[in-house]
Amino acid sequence: MDCLIISGMSGAGKSVAVDVLEDIGYYCIDNMPVRLIPQFAELFSTSAEKKNKVAFVVDVRGGAEHSFLFSVVDELRRAGNTCRILFLDCSDEVLINRQKASRRRHPLDVDGRGLEAALRDERAQMEQMRRRADYVIDTTALSASGLRTHLQNMFGDGEGRHRMVISVCTFGYKYGIPHEADLVFDVRFLDNPYYVTELRPKTGLDDDVYNYVFRDPNANTFVGQLMTMLEFLIPLYLREGKTSLVIGIGCTGGRHRSVSVGRRIHQELLAAGHNVNLRHRDADKG
Repeated sequence: MDCLIISGMSGAGKSVAVDVLEDIGYYCIDNMPVRLIPQFAELFSTSAEKKNKVAFVVDVRGGAEHSFLFSVVDELRRAGNTCRILFLDCSDEVLINRQKASRRRHPLDVDGRGLEAALRDERAQMEQMRRRADYVIDTTALSASGLRTHLQNMFGDGEGRHRMVISVCTFGYKYGIPHEADLVFDVRFLDNPYYVTELRPKTGLDDDVYNYVFRDPNANTFVGQLMTMLEFLIPLYLREGKTSLVIGIGCTGGRHRSVSVGRRIHQELLAAGHNVNLRHRDADKG
């Protein structure tokens, strides 16, 4: 039996994960009490209608019985089953925005303590689970469709299984480096469209800004050198079992140079056959 424990922060994408896993053949149970997992696993393995792929969602709603859960995972493995833990994480800033958009109360936001305090408590309670997880996916820079593709590649049976999901995230240094970034590159050495009056209100999503950035031969050289390095690194990351790679591209404000270069790197990675998505974190900021 293939048993998957789905856990993570509230708002990090567990509901999307359940939908995807059900689509690819997992029998999923949400908000599963940890103490009941052994009985359900035995039931699934011995019933006439066997379930070969089962996923249990275990998170802060069920309490922090991590030691018991880990002993269950070890026991299932000793019995010859595949049992893995998937942990979905996300930056607090994005979690807060998602929580507000959902208009649902955080499970630890009680007695008016506030969302930020609830998130701090949740992180503390879930840290042990995160450390023990076989897979950790940071969804900060992933759309719902990006997460869907990522999970299909990781757990599906198709040709794309086990492909790395690469996220290109452009940003402005004035707003801070994305905490989820694995690799960070500074493109502030390029000519800045900000100082061109007609280009200042635009972003790298506009072709005239993009063309301005890439009229500088250093921009093309940089992208070429970066692609060479990435094509060297990606197979090595895959060999070590890495399933996601976040590449941060930064300039001062995150609107012109980083967005233009991010667009180009995204295009190059797609052309090379990689599974890649693109996010412009600060392009809409003034």
